[in-house]
Amino acid sequence: MGKLYDRIDGRLRTFIEEQPIFFTATAPLSGDGHINLSPKGRAGTLVVIDEQTLAYLDFGGSGAETIAHVRENGRITLMWCAFSGPPNIVRIHGDGEAVFRDDPRWDGLVELFGEADGPAARAVILVKARRIADVCGYAIPFMEYQGERTLHAEYFGRKTDEEFNAYCEKKEFIGVSVDGLPALPLPLPPRTV
Repeated sequence: MGKLYDRIDGRLRTFIEEQPIFFTATAPLSGDGHINLSPKGRAGTLVVIDEQTLAYLDFGGSGAETIAHVRENGRITLMWCAFSGPPNIVRIHGDGEAVFRDDPRWDGLVELFGEADGPAARAVILVKARRIADVCGYAIPFMEYQGERTLHAEYFGRKTDEEFNAYCEKKEFIGVSVDGLPALPLPLPPRTV
């Protein structure tokens, strides 16, 4: 049986922070637009800022559908599943905002991620929770976590900021979404942190 929560309390926060993967879901307002569902990993790239607010680092390497959708309408859902330990699924439905490198809040937000920040960070996605819920997760399989994949950080770690900007500018569905919505503003402003 599911339960609703008013805030991301200690138990929920601990569960969220212990999961090695989470998923984001967004959609455009258009009824025939593409729904986006993305897995997110890389340890330390999600932080619980307070009892109502989370943030995660958005890295290059794929499209920018999440950015486009939160720019258009702000709707976002985050989900975590327990693949080990007691069964649980937590969803946070919220209002999302993409904070870009030229935003005055960028430096302060990126500092929250410490060593998890990386050269391909192109936005911080802020999520203000509107609905916080968990459900049993009895049907989620047990899976063994073996460790972090380092390929993404290694690949983008070899690129200068200028090379990363050129990479973003030549990729399809970065400046605009699959549905033609404004996504990542290009050219990327230079990193300050």
